[in-house]
Amino acid sequence: MKHSLWILLLCAATILGLSIGYRQAMGLFLTPMTTELGVGRESFAFGMGLLNLVWGVAAPFAGGIADKYGAGRVAAAGGLFYAIGLVVMMTAGSSMQMMVSGTLIGLGLSGSGFTVVLGTVGRLVAEKDRSRALGIASVGGSVGQFLALPFSHVLISGFGWVIALGVLAVTALLIVPLAAGLRSAAPAPQGDIGQGLGEAFRDACRIPSFWLLNLGFLVCGFHLAFVAVHLPAFLADKGFEPWLATTGLTLVGLANIVGVYIFGYLGGVYSKKSVLSLLYLARALIFFLFIIIPITEVTVLVFSVAIGFLWLGTVPLTSGLVGYIFGTRYMSMLFGIVFFGHQIGAFLGSWLGGRSFDAFGSYDAIWWFCVLLGVMSAAIHMFIVEQPVKAKLAPA
Repeated sequence: MKHSLWILLLCAATILGLSIGYRQAMGLFLTPMTTELGVGRESFAFGMGLLNLVWGVAAPFAGGIADKYGAGRVAAAGGLFYAIGLVVMMTAGSSMQMMVSGTLIGLGLSGSGFTVVLGTVGRLVAEKDRSRALGIASVGGSVGQFLALPFSHVLISGFGWVIALGVLAVTALLIVPLAAGLRSAAPAPQGDIGQGLGEAFRDACRIPSFWLLNLGFLVCGFHLAFVAVHLPAFLADKGFEPWLATTGLTLVGLANIVGVYIFGYLGGVYSKKSVLSLLYLARALIFFLFIIIPITEVTVLVFSVAIGFLWLGTVPLTSGLVGYIFGTRYMSMLFGIVFFGHQIGAFLGSWLGGRSFDAFGSYDAIWWFCVLLGVMSAAIHMFIVEQPVKAKLAPA
């Protein structure tokens, strides 16, 4: 890959490190915020669920704008929205303010998250290197999670959750100058020329594999949001000290650095849909073992490493499938729609986790549901037709 592409990958990875990393750290704020503000866990969980839902709804629009006008300004605007949302969360005193905060952060992530950033990378990298490049960029989110979790924990422990959110807001503004690295534009890939954005959307919607990708990615969102938001509270309920949740989620990020790169590499060598099926089946097995084996500090740390290895491995594989099947000219928009399915799952994972706990006093039902969803997603991906449709989409 050329020197200019490595600069693009560095900026892309750093932006994802900030946006995705801070997003994964939000679960650390559940217990201190709900305790001090005197609100139920469902209120916090709903705000985080709304964050994911808005992120998903806005992602196709942000992706479409980036596909047509360039990703730099979209990512910069995303960084601004992200920082403002964190400031609103810092000053929150009610459930309504949590909802406003979640909405703003969700808008920020739509511009500075996976769809815009990976869509840009996908357009600029040749097919033979694309899966690996998407994996390298996605590693940024894992590194961000690895660093953001202990960073947030130290800030919360030393200065309280209000100051911690203020620091996160200031550092999130770094996304704005980094967005300059995404300004490069690539010519429309061969075979996509002449196809409009609306036509690309209509053509994709007529292909069953597109909707199977949506359903499969929904499960990924459910898994990630439930674990990221509710694992700290789940472990606190079991009597463990806060350090265990922070360490566990940090290990998720550390293991994911390795996992994302490996799955990105495997997607360039083997069938992407087959690798995805095995990944989801492995998740189901890990969730199953975690809930049937007595929970100790050791099992929590082992679970964190295992699930972390599979955490964001879905991203280069799923985005790679979108680019491979539908072409890369409107990859940000089309992956944004698939990502919307992911965020519907994330909303449900975050909200239903809190709802289930408030209703039943435990998370047991949701853990078992995670197992079932993993098996279902593994089956869904086997029905995807992994074949380019550029010939059908190209003008005569």
